[in-house]
Amino acid sequence: MDRILAPSILAADFNVLGEQIKVCADKGAKYLHFDVMDGMFVPNISFGLPVLASIQGKEDLVMDVHLMIEDPIRYVDKFCEAGADIVNVHYEACGNVQTVLDKIHGCGKKAGITIKPGTSAEVLIPYLGQAELFLVMSVEPGLGGQAFIPGALDKIRRLRALLEERGLDADVEVDGGVYHRNVRDVLEAGANVIVSGSSVFRGNIAENVSAFVEIFKDYE
Repeated sequence: MDRILAPSILAADFNVLGEQIKVCADKGAKYLHFDVMDGMFVPNISFGLPVLASIQGKEDLVMDVHLMIEDPIRYVDKFCEAGADIVNVHYEACGNVQTVLDKIHGCGKKAGITIKPGTSAEVLIPYLGQAELFLVMSVEPGLGGQAFIPGALDKIRRLRALLEERGLDADVEVDGGVYHRNVRDVLEAGANVIVSGSSVFRGNIAENVSAFVEIFKDYE
């Protein structure tokens, strides 16, 4: 299973966003994590459709769109049209999870389900064969720069075990507080897609991405 770095542009410098995305791609990032916040589901507002439309397709990166918004089915069509490759919705924000997944797949895109730190991995059991990606939040969603919640490791292990019991190889993604110093713990727990904002975009981006990619090679 591929180990994938998904830099979160929430931590990027939007004055030079295109340049920073290019560096990430050149040094081995495969996804670009796009955090959409509505100020309701989470206590923050980020960016939306126009930014996604302006960057999609620029560097051949997978657009991993994380909708931290209430009732996300309202915007599935629009984000797919704007360039999302994966539309990732919160279990806690959906009135009917299956209906949202069907909507995403009906648009020809991959579907992801995210769970917050306080939500058990068991809630995902009915959907394990219905999504291509499952995201475990290792911080409370909505704010960057938080410390990794250690209990997330047990949740990652449990989720990976549930998938393997069913012969499923869906991606397990982790978002929040992941740095070079702790990413091995996250990979060894069973995650294979790593979201990182601060530890990619703070400092030397090329060196930061390369360091993650070198660590990933140990798990090939």
